[in-house]
Amino acid sequence: MHWSEIMGHLGAALSSITFMPQVAKAWKSKSVGDLSMSMLLIVISSTVVWLAYAFHLNLLPVIIANSIIFILSALLIYFKLTFKEPKP
Repeated sequence: MHWSEIMGHLGAALSSITFMPQVAKAWKSKSVGDLSMSMLLIVISSTVVWLAYAFHLNLLPVIIANSIIFILSALLIYFKLTFKEPKP
């Protein structure tokens, strides 16, 4: 495997795990009040664009990473819509 492929897979792996701590924290605390819905919608939109690009060029690391990011972002959006925030 060429070094550039290794870097692609490493970058994909690191990108994929970026939302995992946030999803775990939101699941555990049942709180997502500090998360911006705008940010989540931008992230999920960007992953759709990246996926279209990656499928067109058959870029497996990008497909894997953005598929995982899409799922994690969708979970956070689901949490944002379903978890009730306490009133101040």
